[in-house]
Amino acid sequence: MVRQVEQVEVKTESAWQADAAATQPSMFAIYLRHTGYVIAVCVLSTVLVFAIELVSRGSISETMLFFQELYRPAWTTVGFYALVMIAFDALLGRSHNGLLVVAPCVLLFTWIGRQKALYLGDPLYPTDFLYSRQVVDLLPLLVRERPWSAAGIVVITILVSAGLVLTWRFWRQRTFRLNGRGRLWRLVVAIPALVFFVSIMDYNNFSWARDRLRVQPIMWDQKENYAHNGFTMAFALNLPMADLTVPQGYSSDAITAISMPAIAMESQDKPDIIMVMSESFWDPTRLRGVNFNRDPLPTVRARQSGSVFSPEFGGMTANVEFEALTGFSNAFLPYGSIPYQQYIRHPLPSLPTFLKSKGYVTKAIHPYHEWFWNRRNVYQAFGFDAFRSEENLPKLASRGPLVSDAALMEEVIREADETKGPFFFFTVTLQGHGPYEPYRYKDPSIDVATETGVAEREAIRTYSEGVADADRGLKRLMDWASKRKRQTILVFFGDHLPPLGDAYISTGYMKGRVADRRAPLDEMLKQHETPLVVWSNRTGTNHGIGTVSPAFLPLHVLELAGLSHPYYTGFLGAIRDRYKVIDRHLLLSTDDMSNPDWIEKPGTDPLINNFRLLQYDMMFGNRAGQDKFFPELNVHGS
Repeated sequence: MVRQVEQVEVKTESAWQADAAATQPSMFAIYLRHTGYVIAVCVLSTVLVFAIELVSRGSISETMLFFQELYRPAWTTVGFYALVMIAFDALLGRSHNGLLVVAPCVLLFTWIGRQKALYLGDPLYPTDFLYSRQVVDLLPLLVRERPWSAAGIVVITILVSAGLVLTWRFWRQRTFRLNGRGRLWRLVVAIPALVFFVSIMDYNNFSWARDRLRVQPIMWDQKENYAHNGFTMAFALNLPMADLTVPQGYSSDAITAISMPAIAMESQDKPDIIMVMSESFWDPTRLRGVNFNRDPLPTVRARQSGSVFSPEFGGMTANVEFEALTGFSNAFLPYGSIPYQQYIRHPLPSLPTFLKSKGYVTKAIHPYHEWFWNRRNVYQAFGFDAFRSEENLPKLASRGPLVSDAALMEEVIREADETKGPFFFFTVTLQGHGPYEPYRYKDPSIDVATETGVAEREAIRTYSEGVADADRGLKRLMDWASKRKRQTILVFFGDHLPPLGDAYISTGYMKGRVADRRAPLDEMLKQHETPLVVWSNRTGTNHGIGTVSPAFLPLHVLELAGLSHPYYTGFLGAIRDRYKVIDRHLLLSTDDMSNPDWIEKPGTDPLINNFRLLQYDMMFGNRAGQDKFFPELNVHGS
């Protein structure tokens, strides 16, 4: 009986093996299946890249050109995403499931980049995610300006999320499961190729392979970088942008060789100094075809000393602030970098640190979160004795949704009156922050007449009302300072032009919604200048400063105060004698000779090169110049 059972089992097993052999696919069938899979992945990747570029560029014709012009890396990008999806398929264990992970994430980032380009004029950089918390915190302002758009985005988000879940379930049920061998070969193909891609994306080093793949780093012009390379490759090229390369010629000996200009004798007085950086402050009467019932900024117009050439537009306040407080320049830092977020991790030369060494009480005042732009840590590195923020200020009255300039100026005056000895206050206002939703203010004093659309007219009116309030805030400070016995210096300037969007186009002020990074000199000045007032209660307005980069503000403040410093009045003074604007895309001499895109050209002025070397030395290098140019750090910078 046992033998009969064994015979049956043997026959059954033999039959099963025969059936299995009959159903085992041939090598040719396996080849066809894998070939079909690769072709399908490439087709899906092509569709994905087309969608990415369409969202990023906002134009079908430009997207088509990206694929048609073979000197651009459209097909390289297709290959890249094909490899990414193959790798995800292997990790998820099913064919074509990687698309459901990759496509939503990449398209979301692309849409965010498109919105940033429309709002601020710059594409999306990897470093932008460093301040994602700031963006989230400002969402209520955006919702208030466009509530229906915000509601639509919420609804669309819910629908898309639900659609993705349903699609995932539907798709996963209809795709075949990968066995161990199928997952392995996908990983073997995809991972080394992706590692190779990563290895050639460092723009600091030439790559023959990258050049053959038509990926061309155009780091000096990010708009062209994204236009030529597409969203994905340009974004990838920018991944190492936070890594600093040592400037050519940098060494401790090179820093020691930099000569220090003669320094003027100091005055015995130590005047009080209040510097106000007014959020988005600018002159709206410069808009064409817009009539106002009264001048929104009579005080500034009567007392204007010159203009600040802002390196930013519509936002990125922290980069303007960095220059104004350190006397260093963003022009020498990687494109798209944010020093407050990325680089300031230890005590750094700054105006407050120097004034503190002279016996000043140094205080920063800003009625918003202390973590915003990492200010709490940065101000500590800059030597401020205290930072008065939303967390520790008394409750200040609002005008519209934000703390009013009037209430903030009263707080500045109150704290100044309570301070003994000389003081330096750096104040950043908040009321003028965009967006400029219609009817923000219940009792506007500014009326606007223009032939633009209603939305543009009301945005201009809302913005101009805020300008009028900021101007009144400056007048209040001047009236208060005029009655003081102690010499008091007031510095007031706007950080950048406001994000008025379509109002610029409809009034003919600019061709686009945002400022140009490259344009003729008159256009660059028109799109980047903000009003500057430097005033003393003893000598009045310091006229004739002209247009200057924010990095020169410490020089003008200290000169008016009668104080001298090896760097701020010595080295910067020597640079000011030759140049007044040092921007990434424009070098403007004191005799108004412009040198656009000077960074890309050989033969840089040795004085400018010394500026670059000294800044690198103090921010990232050996600090060989500290004793000579910043001796106060030896005492107050530790």
